[in-house]
Amino acid sequence: MRADILKGHLDLLLLAIVEDGPFHGYAVIEELRRRTDGAIDLPEGTIYPALHRLERAGLLTSSWSEVNGRRRRSYTITSPGKKAAREKRREWSTFALTVQRVVGAPAWPTMA
Repeated sequence: MRADILKGHLDLLLLAIVEDGPFHGYAVIEELRRRTDGAIDLPEGTIYPALHRLERAGLLTSSWSEVNGRRRRSYTITSPGKKAAREKRREWSTFALTVQRVVGAPAWPTMA
């Protein structure tokens, strides 16, 4: 899937992954690939700047650790990040339902 299609939705995807526990940057990339059966396979140059931006916005925090002699920066979602993820899910649901109405695809149940 092209990165430009995901514009505006990448934050939600990243927050949803990190909601499940701390992930280091490369693990976020791998998890995104795994959860989408490879449909979303974005380069580090897309993911890392987005993680840093989410951290600067206070939606994620990070900490450094050393694993097998290598330093890793792991990301954890904050309370404001959880709130933002909930709001972004609502926005996504509204957007997806609206697009489905236009293109004629069957709708799925909305999130409460």
